[in-house]
Amino acid sequence: MAERKIFAGPRVRRIRNGLGLTQTAMAEALEISPSYLNLIERNQRPLTVQLLLKLASVYKVDLDELQGEAGGTASQLREVFADPLLSGELPGDQELIEVAEAAPNAASGIIKLYRAYREQAARLSDLADLLAREGHQTSLSGARLPIDEVREVFERRANYFGRLDEAAEAFHSNLGLTAGDDLAVALKSWLRNTHGIVVRALPVQTMPSLRRRYDRHSMRLFLSERLSAFDQLREVAMEVALLALGEVVQAELEALELSSGEARRLGRFELARYGAHALMMPYGTFLSAAIRARYDIDILRARFNVSFEQAANRLTMLQRPGAAGLPFFMMEVDNAGNRFRRSGAQGYPHSKFGGACPKLNVHAAFAQPGQVLVEQVEMPDGAGFLTISRTLEGPQAGFGERIRRTAMLVACDIAHRDDVAYAAALPDRTVAPIGIGAACRLCERSGCLARAEPPLTRPLGLDEMVTGLSAFDFQ
Repeated sequence: MAERKIFAGPRVRRIRNGLGLTQTAMAEALEISPSYLNLIERNQRPLTVQLLLKLASVYKVDLDELQGEAGGTASQLREVFADPLLSGELPGDQELIEVAEAAPNAASGIIKLYRAYREQAARLSDLADLLAREGHQTSLSGARLPIDEVREVFERRANYFGRLDEAAEAFHSNLGLTAGDDLAVALKSWLRNTHGIVVRALPVQTMPSLRRRYDRHSMRLFLSERLSAFDQLREVAMEVALLALGEVVQAELEALELSSGEARRLGRFELARYGAHALMMPYGTFLSAAIRARYDIDILRARFNVSFEQAANRLTMLQRPGAAGLPFFMMEVDNAGNRFRRSGAQGYPHSKFGGACPKLNVHAAFAQPGQVLVEQVEMPDGAGFLTISRTLEGPQAGFGERIRRTAMLVACDIAHRDDVAYAAALPDRTVAPIGIGAACRLCERSGCLARAEPPLTRPLGLDEMVTGLSAFDFQ
């Protein structure tokens, strides 16, 4: 059988340097000449099976380290070069593999440096939040992806776009719907009669990886049958918002002053989504119903034939001057803790609430799918909030597919508890609320069983004689 030849010179050199050996010393142990080892390290001679076995027996080298492709390192390098700071510098996959193969030490150093940079960036972000809580404005910034810019813009401002909301309410009124009329039917009829667009639902096999697709040639809007009736309605309403309210959407978009074309496209999508909610739940009607129902989301979803997520999201938009609802805010997370949607009636309260505390009931919701969890929580400075959490189901999964499940937290200041139906689930006022923090790095609660990181503001308490409850004790 022909021997398999492996060119792994840089990795052999790395092993030799790690052991502090000269080429002569290693060559003697491997029973080859120093000149031959030199050729191997320069990839001018291959590593034979006999040499592999010799390396394994003499130096206890893992053969996988020598024989395996540098796929793991190349994958980590790909993450490094995908950072917006290096936008436009991403090499091709082959070049990344060549770097990982030819210079493994340098590749490892680049990865370590990038991880240190990301850690410092996270610390600076936490420090900026801490300073903001104390009233100090900072100008810390860095290269951001367009999606990060859009999220920050929408999270920092109130989740209310007055011109768009008023235009959507007027459009809904002009549809002339009466009690019992189906909004989805009315919107589809408007698309067909006004623009010649026909809406069709397609099976998964025809559109396996898309929610929607608009075919300009045939003038058809295709929706995936994976979507619930509520999500299909929102997709139709988004199309109507872009066509009927396009000028207003554009005006609101320009007011956001986003920095790039891609960010503006993402912002336009978010505004269309806002317009869809405004069409599905007209402001005046929805506010009146919310007050009568004492902001019970399940009653509102049934009243307007929408999903829990859609009704809860709309609650954060009720900030029309002179006709405002309670100032709710919300965030949506997945079961890994990734936060990918946050908004608020007055802007998401980053500095006051944070939302990164593992003790929030939004994380516990995953253990009780479909159940509404209500709690009163308190920040270290005494600020209190009423929190409402529930899981949300994503598009319908087929057999063998993993269900996409997220959880939504909706909250308001505890001062409004008497105006909210969910207050009935809270314990007696004499019971202490759940103590939370904005994030572990910004929280100085001692003895917290859920603490995942030490606070930035306190030194670690390294006492061999005393160990506290937290994994990160501090002085």
